[in-house]
Amino acid sequence: MSSHREAPEISKDPVADSTDLYAFVSPNRPDSVTLIANYIPLEAPDGGPNFYEFGDDVLYQILIDNDGDAEPEIAYQFQFTTTVTIPSSFLYNDGPITSLTDPNWNRVQTYSVQRVDLPSGHTTVLGTNLACPPCNIGPLSTPNYHDSLALPAIHEVGGGTKVFAGQRAEGFYVDLGAVFDLGILRPFQQDHNNFGLSGTPIGAMAAGVNSTPTLNVHSIALQVPMKDLTADGSVPTDPTNPVSTIGVWTTASRRKVRILEGAPGNDTESGPWVQVSRLANPLVNEVLIPMAMKDAWNADMPVNDSQFFQYVDNPLLAQLLPVLYSPPNATNATVFPNLAAYNSATPVHRPDLDAVLLTGIPAGVVAGFQNYTGSTKADLLRLNMAYPPNTTNPSNLGVVGGDVAGWPNGRRVFDDVVTVALRAVAGAILHLVDSSFTPDGAAGAISMGLTSGPTDTTAMGTEHYLSDFPYLGTPHSGYYAPSTAR
Repeated sequence: MSSHREAPEISKDPVADSTDLYAFVSPNRPDSVTLIANYIPLEAPDGGPNFYEFGDDVLYQILIDNDGDAEPEIAYQFQFTTTVTIPSSFLYNDGPITSLTDPNWNRVQTYSVQRVDLPSGHTTVLGTNLACPPCNIGPLSTPNYHDSLALPAIHEVGGGTKVFAGQRAEGFYVDLGAVFDLGILRPFQQDHNNFGLSGTPIGAMAAGVNSTPTLNVHSIALQVPMKDLTADGSVPTDPTNPVSTIGVWTTASRRKVRILEGAPGNDTESGPWVQVSRLANPLVNEVLIPMAMKDAWNADMPVNDSQFFQYVDNPLLAQLLPVLYSPPNATNATVFPNLAAYNSATPVHRPDLDAVLLTGIPAGVVAGFQNYTGSTKADLLRLNMAYPPNTTNPSNLGVVGGDVAGWPNGRRVFDDVVTVALRAVAGAILHLVDSSFTPDGAAGAISMGLTSGPTDTTAMGTEHYLSDFPYLGTPHSGYYAPSTAR
């Protein structure tokens, strides 16, 4: 969660495993959009001597649909090259790394980025041999990390576009231990049916436990002028104009053929690129797609998502919630009685989830908001660029919290997508599209017991989020072990 290790095969291939995707109007540059695709889940900062890096054998893409057909019209492609500069050393660095060209840095990673306009295939090379920063090893190896290493790795590549690729602090937050312990939810975990395990003290643990506060990820970040993303080259100002809304997703691909060689332990790859990972909205493959189809979902394109529609329209988690929260001694059979009654209908239909995840929200559902892209059902992170960023009173609950600059209108780095998604699955917004349904009080109370915002910090005082590009904070130092930092 959001999409960390979400499918059996991609969990074995972390450098190609997309974890989170963000798309939002840049708060300090509101004529541009920031796109961030994160890879490599659950990085321990002290993971040496071979610290984390992008895959040289992976094609990373951020894809844009700007005409509502669920097909990409724009592809930003990234490929990485790693160079060992001190072949005789086993270390990542043989001394302090004080710049991106420091000879003490033994394993240097650079990349190229290009824009491909589709379907013509016209390609514009935006940058080559662009430097990534090193991982944040510690105060002796990577001193003055933000100013000397991270900031110089932000590259201007022409036309007002910025790019960054490298390690960042993990901005996603979730109580993984609770939610994967058979669906323990705050703040009514004491109402879990606990499967007859008498004396199990789940009700005593009321506070949420963030599983990711000291972990890192690898981010590919773009800041692009809006006019470069719209179908007609305009800067959107009218939220009702279809040209204002784009759909975004990220993919990772590998070559079709891989040949393992003997000594010296190399391998050779060839053939066309084959997609092995994709991500748009948070939690779709993680929570809605069944285990047997997760890898197939990762390999397919959004335009084909109608084949998975049944898992959005009648999600298993929505069926399970009334069963999991049916305390044996309670007055009601479940804390979700209205959801249980709705689930008994034949067939079950969830137009609310359909709108949020597969088509965008049509006008008239949420007052003053829409990001509808048409009837084609496709998992896209839809961003209506005509809504300005909220820099005064942002809500990490996004549209559900009355803030149309947040998820599911794109996604900002601090949006609490787990809480919003769980409330939606529990029926908290179903009444907006089905007036016959009354949400259960519990649906609007679901929370991971966690919170975050633009100024959130870790226990060490490290900023999770920055006020400027690339917005995700300085990666946690390997010198501070996670067990010490918590």
